Amino acid sequence: MTTASNVVGISRRGLLGGAVAGAAALALSACSSSPSSEPTTTSASDVSTGFDELDAKIEEGMKAYAIPGVAVGVLAGGQEYIKGYGVTNVDHPVPVDGDTVFRIGSTTKTFTGTTLMRLVDQDKVDLDAPVRRYLPDFAVADPSASAAVTVRQLLNHTSGWLGDDLQDFGRGDDALSRYVASMSRLPQLTPPGAVFAYNNAGLVVAGRIIEVVTGSTYEAAVQNLLLDPLELRHTRYFSDQIIGFNIAASHNVVDAKPVVDNGFWEFPRSCNPTGSLISSVRDQLRYARFHLGDGTAPNGTRLLSQQALVAMRSNPGAGGTLQVELTGMGVAWMLRPSAENETIVQHGGAWQGQRSGFFMVPSRNFAMTLLTNSEGGAQLTTDLFADDWALRRFARITNTPAEPQTLSAADLAPYEGRYVTEQITESGSLERVVIEFEGRDGRLHGTMKDLADPSTHPDEDADTSAHLGFAFYRPDYGLDLGPDGQLLGTRSNFVRDPNGNVAWLRMHGRLYRRQ
Repeated sequence: MTTASNVVGISRRGLLGGAVAGAAALALSACSSSPSSEPTTTSASDVSTGFDELDAKIEEGMKAYAIPGVAVGVLAGGQEYIKGYGVTNVDHPVPVDGDTVFRIGSTTKTFTGTTLMRLVDQDKVDLDAPVRRYLPDFAVADPSASAAVTVRQLLNHTSGWLGDDLQDFGRGDDALSRYVASMSRLPQLTPPGAVFAYNNAGLVVAGRIIEVVTGSTYEAAVQNLLLDPLELRHTRYFSDQIIGFNIAASHNVVDAKPVVDNGFWEFPRSCNPTGSLISSVRDQLRYARFHLGDGTAPNGTRLLSQQALVAMRSNPGAGGTLQVELTGMGVAWMLRPSAENETIVQHGGAWQGQRSGFFMVPSRNFAMTLLTNSEGGAQLTTDLFADDWALRRFARITNTPAEPQTLSAADLAPYEGRYVTEQITESGSLERVVIEFEGRDGRLHGTMKDLADPSTHPDEDADTSAHLGFAFYRPDYGLDLGPDGQLLGTRSNFVRDPNGNVAWLRMHGRLYRRQ
C-alpha cells in the first residue's frame, strides 16, 4: 500500500510527525460534526460499552490497514482500560499486552517539555528568556533570530527556522551539542514567534538546554527528573535498556500485508529529544494521569506545581494545522479546539513502522493513547485521533465543523502554483519537496515530488510522486484529499504574508514556500 506519507520526503520516516502520525490514504470520514447535545458525563455501563465499541473499531482497523499489533489505554468515566491486540512480530508472533514497548515518536517532545518545566519550577530556566542565556554560542543562519528566539518559542514551534533536520552525530554524549553547533546552516523561514511550523530542530535545542542546566546528558536528566519519579519502568531511550521487554517490531506494508522492518532500532541520538522514547501503553496512561493530576508522583512526591501543569497547556503560540486544526501549542503540547470550547491536549508520533496517538481533555478527565507497530497505523490513528469518534464517545465533545465547499475557479486561483520545502537527512544532505497545485472541479488538486538533489530540475529525475488535494471548508483552510479525491479526515491550511497574499502552504505542520 502506497501513501503520500511514506512516499515523499517530508514524511519519509514520519519525520517525527506530531499530532496524528502520518497522512491517511484510505477514505476516512471527514473531521466534520455538529456540537453534541449529549450529557458531559457518562455512566459506568456506558463507558464499558464504549470500550467494547473501541475494541471492534481497533480490530476492524487492524485488518483494513495491515497492523499486526496495537495497544490502547483509556481513562474515561473514572475507569482505566488497557488492552493489547494482535502480535509483536509477524515472523515471530508474541501477543501484545499493556507492557509491550513501541517507539512513541514525537510524544517524546512532551517529555522534553515536562522535564524542562521541572527546571522552570526550580527557577533554573525562564521560558521567556532568550536561548542564548543558556547557550551563549547558539546560532542559526539569521543573526537576529539567533539572538531573539526564546525558550518558549522552541517549545511552541514558532522559532521560524527550517525544522526538519535529522542529522546523526553518532552515539556519543556530545551528540546534542554537535547537532546544535551545526544549526548555523538552517535558514530562517519566518520571524520568531510569528508563525507555527512544526520544528524538530527546536526541540533538540530544548534538550541541549536541559543538558547544560542539569550538567548531565539529556537522557539521564529525563530519567532522573521524570521517568524514575513517575515509575515509568517500561519507558527508555536506548535499545540496550529494553533487553527482556516484549518489543513490538516495526512493520512496513507491502501488497496490503505487514512485513517486518528493522526501522525500530535505528534512531539518531542527536534527535532523542524529538522522538526516540520507547514506551508501553501502561506507562503512557500513567503519564496521562500525571498530566491530568495535581503534579505529584505516585508516591506523593511533588514533581510539578499545579500552575506549571496548567501552563503547559495554556498560552498557545500561533495556530494553524498539523493534521488537525490547532489553536496553537503550549509547552510542547498541541492545543486543539472543540465545538464545545473545551481544549483537547494532544500529541502523537511516527517513526519507521511505528505510529502512535495521544490526547487528553483535562476538563473531562479523559485521556487516550494508542501504539501501533505498522505504517498502517497512520490510518488507525487518523480514525481515532483526527476524527472525533473517541472524543464523542468518551468525552462528549466534537471537532469544530468542517463542511467541504465547492469553490469557483477565481476563488481557487490564488492558491494555484508551486510550493517548496526542504529537509536535512541523517547524512546531512539537503532534500527538496515540491508540490504543484491546480484548481479543478471546485477543489485544489496537485502532485508532490521528492527531489533528492535540490539542483535537479523539478520535472526531471524525481524520486517519487504522489497525488494530493484540498477541499476548502473556510478561507485558507482545507480538508486533505487522497489520490482519488476522497476526504482523508485531516486538515491543512495556507498562510498569507503581511500584504494578504498566499505565501505558504502548511501541510503536516510544515511550511512550503510558494514560488
